Amino acid sequence: MPPPTDTPDDAQWTAIVDRDPAADGAFVYAVETTGVYCRPSCAARTPRRANVRRYPTPADAERAGYRACRRCVPDGRSPAEQRADTVAALCRHIDACETPPTVAELAARAGWSPAHLSRTFRRITGLTPRRYLAEHRAERVRATLTDSPTVTDAVYDAGYGSTGRFYDPQTDPLGMTPTTWRRGGQGETIRFAVAATPLGALLVAATPRGLCTVELGDDPDALVRALQDRFDRAELIGDDPDFDRWVAQLVAHIDDPTRPLDLPLDLRGTTFQRRVWTTLRALPCGETITYAALARAIGAPTAARAVARACATNPIALAIPCHRVVRRDGAPSGYRWGIERKRALLAREANPLPPDT
Repeated sequence: MPPPTDTPDDAQWTAIVDRDPAADGAFVYAVETTGVYCRPSCAARTPRRANVRRYPTPADAERAGYRACRRCVPDGRSPAEQRADTVAALCRHIDACETPPTVAELAARAGWSPAHLSRTFRRITGLTPRRYLAEHRAERVRATLTDSPTVTDAVYDAGYGSTGRFYDPQTDPLGMTPTTWRRGGQGETIRFAVAATPLGALLVAATPRGLCTVELGDDPDALVRALQDRFDRAELIGDDPDFDRWVAQLVAHIDDPTRPLDLPLDLRGTTFQRRVWTTLRALPCGETITYAALARAIGAPTAARAVARACATNPIALAIPCHRVVRRDGAPSGYRWGIERKRALLAREANPLPPDT
């Protein structure tokens, strides 16, 4: 065989020993005694370091005369990528089905056992197949409540076998009864107010359960119109001195982010979204976290993209501090209320102003 290109350094050798999937794509390693090259995450027996050579790409290893490992497939899609593709295909299948499939049907479609399906599905999406199916049905109910002749029709059209199976788990995601949701918030009382802040207009809205919306924007009238469109039949109360104290807390928090926010929240989202939002609320002021680290924190290490979507759909700015989530290199990424506001919030938290500034 041609002479080796290189030997792995300490960090690369640690990745090989630990079978670190994060190192996949950065290099491959070849074993002189077997003539095979692998991904760093390969589950094969760890070779002697003296026999290991590192190559930048699979092509480099093959030019040196090594052949690809059949176990980790370093010249193609890894087993982990193949599993992710299978789960993504199952999610698309669920979305396209008129009647939600069972877990057994999904397992058969994937060619896996139900137990393997549950473990893999949860590791990739952050949800078990049953929870994903339940939340998919919930989304279908929300989409059909307005147009269905009755709430019962919407429940059955979404794939529920009975109305009893719908009501208990669904109350939290809707944040109100199905009939109230269907009527555009009719019968719901929502207090709201708009205030001026250094970051622009701030709209704050709450149900009797707690804050349901905190929005930042340039046009206060546009913020109010969006709230009215969302709950076009709810009773919106815009002049409430007691509620103004809540708004004052949020404005003071912008001025001095070290001041804690102790306000009740009315979280309206899926189980996965609420897990992300709840974890974010525990993140101390002045600290940031990456999407990948947040995914690990909620027990779904491969669900970084789903975590990013949960951050993007956060309806309650400031109280759910999604602005503290950054990219792997520490740079701010997207923010629902504008990247400049995100930078400003992070700067204020890193260097809080004196109270009298």
